[in-house]
Formats: sequence, structure tokens, C-alpha cells
Amino acid sequence: MASRDDDPRFLRSREAIVTAAREVLLTHGPGAVSHARVAEQAGIARATVYRHWPRTDQLLAAAMATVPMPFFDAPATPTRDWLVRELTTLARQLDHHDVRVVATTLAGTALWEDDVDARRARLAALLAGRLADALEAARARGEVDLHAAPRDAAALAIGPLYYRATIERGTTDEDVIAAVVDGLGRWR
Repeated sequence: MASRDDDPRFLRSREAIVTAAREVLLTHGPGAVSHARVAEQAGIARATVYRHWPRTDQLLAAAMATVPMPFFDAPATPTRDWLVRELTTLARQLDHHDVRVVATTLAGTALWEDDVDARRARLAALLAGRLADALEAARARGEVDLHAAPRDAAALAIGPLYYRATIERGTTDEDVIAAVVDGLGRWR
């Protein structure tokens, strides 16, 4: 008997579900990704979607894994202004309940599941690497004297937004974002 990973029907339905979930996510946002809507978009039974992803947060996480991560990917000068814009965009994404659920689920599930931990590690390395590179470039241009190494500064910038969204279940306002950016170093 073939395993599920070798079963062409299983693989086709899984691919159709991920494609449909991605389309719903990109067109209507994270709150629209539901088993019913994805099943309708994929043209398959809702039970099939549930068989692959029993929980909505798992389905949303699968869809989000297919979408390129735009945060911190196009640094601009002045770096401080760019960083405020990027952190504001990230904070507004974390305002969405479903994004909070995925962020929390990803962090929690990564403790127990190796494949999820690998996804978490890739995401963390991508975000921290991009931000650290941008901060290092700003430091080299003389825009900022950082109070910490660039990679540590990246954690100091992103951490408060994640904390506010997932632990406090609140929003990060512009004053907090400005304080976070100013706390990274002395900006010129």
C-alpha cells in the first residue's frame, strides 16, 4: 500500500488546497482563509480540506508559507524612516487575529514538530538577516551608532511587536515603534 505522500490523489488535492488558500489569502487577507472558502476556491469538498489541515490556523500557516516574505527586503535611506515604515507594516499585519494565531501557533508548535521548527528557523533567519544587513549598512554609512550588534538590534526591533501582538494581544502604536527604533542606537 502506498503512503499518503506517494498517493497521487492525496498530493493533487493537497496542492489544490494550498493554491486555493494562497489565492484567498492574497486576494482577501488572512481573515478570509477558512475551510469552506478554500474548498470552494479549490473546487473540492470541505471534508478534504479538513483531512489535510484539521485546524484553520494550520491551513493559514500552509498558505502563508507559500507567500514571499516582504518585510525588510528593500532597504531605503534614510534607514530610520524606512525602518519605522517596515515595523509599522509588520505591526499592522500582527493586528489581524488570524496572523496572531499563526504566529503563536508557529512558535508553540515548533517546540514539538521538527518541520514546523525548520519553518520557524527559516523565517527568523530571513527576517533577522535582512534587518541586520540593513542596520549594518546604515552603520557603515554613518546613519546610526547601534547600541548592539546588528543581529541583536534586529531582535530588539521585532521582539516588542511580537510581544505586544501575541502575549498582550494588543496593537503596537506609532509611539512605541518610534521608541523601539530610537532605542536601537543614536540616529543622525
